[in-house]
Amino acid sequence: MSVEQDRALSRALAERVKGAGGRVYYVGGCVRDALTGTPCKDIDLEVYGVTPAALRGMLEELGAVVEKGASFGVLGLRHSDLDIAMPRTERRTGDRHRDFDVAVDPFMSTREASRRRDFTINAMMQDVLTGEITDHWGGREDLERGVIRCVSADTFPEDALRVFRAAQFAARFDASIDPDTLALCRGIDVRALARERVFDETCKALMKADRPSVFFYRLREMDHLREFFPEVEACAGIEQSPVYHPEGDVFTHTMLVTDQAARLRDRAKHPLWFMLSALLHDLGKCVATTVEADGRITSHGHEVLGLELVETQLRRLTSEAELIRYVLNQTELHMRPNMLAARGSRKARTRAMFDLSVCPEDLILLSKADASGKLDKPYDPAYEQWLNERLSDYRECIARPMVTGQDLIEAGVKPGPDMGRMLKRARQLHFGGMEKKAVLRQVLKENSEFGIRNSEA
Repeated sequence: MSVEQDRALSRALAERVKGAGGRVYYVGGCVRDALTGTPCKDIDLEVYGVTPAALRGMLEELGAVVEKGASFGVLGLRHSDLDIAMPRTERRTGDRHRDFDVAVDPFMSTREASRRRDFTINAMMQDVLTGEITDHWGGREDLERGVIRCVSADTFPEDALRVFRAAQFAARFDASIDPDTLALCRGIDVRALARERVFDETCKALMKADRPSVFFYRLREMDHLREFFPEVEACAGIEQSPVYHPEGDVFTHTMLVTDQAARLRDRAKHPLWFMLSALLHDLGKCVATTVEADGRITSHGHEVLGLELVETQLRRLTSEAELIRYVLNQTELHMRPNMLAARGSRKARTRAMFDLSVCPEDLILLSKADASGKLDKPYDPAYEQWLNERLSDYRECIARPMVTGQDLIEAGVKPGPDMGRMLKRARQLHFGGMEKKAVLRQVLKENSEFGIRNSEA
């Protein structure tokens, strides 16, 4: 169901609630996003002044009612993305996400109900029918000033995820974090958080912020980067050659690359995976960096030596196998595109790189972000053009019919080492511009001659 349809349902519900003496408000992110002109995909409603039974009856008039968050009293309608709740108080009873004692009170004041919200920018409410905004905590002013401020110092620490949400919103809105809120965040123990929740906030920062680096800088400022991103934090203080990296240490370079990648993510085939590759591509420098006798700083082989660190960091956040495979592949190959472009290498070299890459288009973008993440070292756009031309040639060759193992079997070749050698040779001839039938004749001829030579030997 579209957002427009959900808003129509919201108004239909609000009319029914109004008839019973109550009010319905838009709450949370949809109010914040409306004020910033950001498209809102998810609509949350809070219903005041009617009993839970009465609310359910009104919803049943609009469609099939579904329980969306039973422990928090959240309802919805089938085929709709609306989240519909009543005012409530929450008291934490344990370390798990749902360990809260929830008390629903439909006649609670809007001020008391909004007090449980995390940040002032998320505590605003808007009457569904009149459009009137209720802002008890100064959220509108904080939004305009670019400040992330908690609503209540008493309730804020009850959910440790708010540490990561503070950093995520700071990145997303290019905002500062209120000093008192920052101090609260420093004192919160985040170790019991489920990795899925942390990863979700990380993804929002990587995908929605113009400068995702702010997320990681703020976490580091709070002393909370190390719990879920120790491999990333380890990049701080790892020196780089000032000749190639005048920007500073590996952490600084990584943050610059991540921000550059954010400018390119809309062009990526796999935007989130691409962003994670930008974040993790240089972890190997933590183990590969050495200072030579002449004072030169080198990190030879870091793209391979860092693969174990990259996988460890990723598995701390997710078990998604395809994602992990992609990021490892991007990391291992990230040095090659610009190196080959700078040398004007033969097509065979770029072809070998594209053969190894799970997504050559994204690999080229990563190399661009990497090269752009250096102060006073502008990226040469001719590199990207050269690489894309090579990739276009590669794609055209791949699209043409090629000799397969089945073709060789039908020609009388038995599976084995000879077949593998013949397929490799067939690929070489194919990329040389030869048509499939001619390639098949040539490899069969060469194999026959090879067999004769071997028998004579």
